[in-house]
Amino acid sequence: MDTSTPAPEPSPSPREVRRITPRAALAKLPAYAAGKPAAEIPGLVAYKLASNENPFGAVPAVREALASFDAYHLYPDPAATTLREALGEHLGVPAEDIVAGAGSLGALNQLLAAFAGTNEDGRPDEVVYSWRSFEAYPISVGLAGALSVQVPNLPDGSHDLEAMAAAVTDRTRVVLLCTPNNPTGPSLRADAVREFLGRVPSDVVVVVDEAYWEFQRGEGLADGIELYREHPNVVSLRTFSKAHGLAGLRVGYTVAQQEVTRYLRQSAPAFAVTEVAQRAAVASLTNGEQVRERVQLLVDERERVLRGLDELGWQHPQTQANFVWLPLGENSEAFARLCDEHALSVRRFGSEGVRVSFGEPDANSRFLELCASFPHPSTMPAGRRD
Repeated sequence: MDTSTPAPEPSPSPREVRRITPRAALAKLPAYAAGKPAAEIPGLVAYKLASNENPFGAVPAVREALASFDAYHLYPDPAATTLREALGEHLGVPAEDIVAGAGSLGALNQLLAAFAGTNEDGRPDEVVYSWRSFEAYPISVGLAGALSVQVPNLPDGSHDLEAMAAAVTDRTRVVLLCTPNNPTGPSLRADAVREFLGRVPSDVVVVVDEAYWEFQRGEGLADGIELYREHPNVVSLRTFSKAHGLAGLRVGYTVAQQEVTRYLRQSAPAFAVTEVAQRAAVASLTNGEQVRERVQLLVDERERVLRGLDELGWQHPQTQANFVWLPLGENSEAFARLCDEHALSVRRFGSEGVRVSFGEPDANSRFLELCASFPHPSTMPAGRRD
C-alpha cells in the first residue's frame, strides 16, 4: 500500500486583471457641474440662485393634472402626440414639425446624434458654438463623437457671429446659437442672425437654443420659430423647464422642417418624455396667461436687480434671461463664498465669473446687499440694453 504524500496540484495561473477604461473621448470631456443648494445658516432663509430655476413653480393646473394621473404602469406615447398637437396650436406650426425630448438638453442630444459624429474616414464632424455658453455643449458634442469649435464671446458677453461664420468649414455639420446666452445673458438680434445664416452653407444645421425665450422683452430679437419658417436648416430648441417651472419633469422640444425632423425621430430614444411630463406640459400650455404672469414677476425682479447693480456701479452684460452674469475674474471665488456665508447659492464658473439667477424678492434683495458690501465690482463693458 502506497502511503506517500500525493504531489500537490499545480496552482492555477493568476487571472489577468485588466482595468476598465472609458471611451477615449470621455476622458477628454469636462464634468457637468450643477448648481448646489444654499448652505443652511441660522437665522436666514436659504435661497438657491444657482440653477436658473423658476422659484414660483408650475401653475396650479399642473398639480391637478398630475394628481389625477394613475397610469404609471403604462408606457408613454413615444410620439408625444397630444403634447405636439398642443404645441403646434400654441406656436402656429404643424405638429409634424415638432419632436419632443427629455428637456431641451435631451432634444439637443437627439439632434447631435442625428447630424454630428465621427465619419467613415475616422475624422470627427465639427460643431461650432460661442464660448462661454451652455456648459453642456462640449459634453454633448464630445459624446456624439464630434469636435467642438469654440468661438470666444465678444467683450460684452454676446456671440461674435462674424467670427463664428468664419469658423465654419467643410467639416462643420452643426452650429449652436444660444439666445439669450447662458451664462452671460445677451440675446441675438434677428437682423444679425439672418445675415449670419446668409453666410452659412444651407446643409449646416443651425440650432437656435431658446431655453429662456419667454423672459425676453427687447425689440428686434431673434425668434427661432420665425427663422425656421424661412430657412430649412434652422432648428428652434425650447423647453418647459424655465418659464413653465417644470425643470424636474424634463420636457423640451425642437421645431424644424420635415427635412430635419424625420432624422430627429430616428435618433430620439423611445419613451424619453414620460406621460407625466407630457400631461404637465399640456396643462401648463392650457393656462398660458398664468405662466406669463409668473414670468413677468421674474422679469420685474430682473429689472429691479439690474437697476440696483447699475446704481452700485457694477457693470455687466445686459441680460434678457432670468439670470445675470458677473464677470468677476479672480474675485469670483470670494464673491461666491460671501454669498454662501449668507445662505445664497450662486453658480461660479472657475475664475471667469459668477452667474446669479433671479429668485424670490427677498433673495434678490439679499443679493444686492451683498453686492453693496463687496469691494470688487466688475469692470466688464456693458452691452446694449434693449
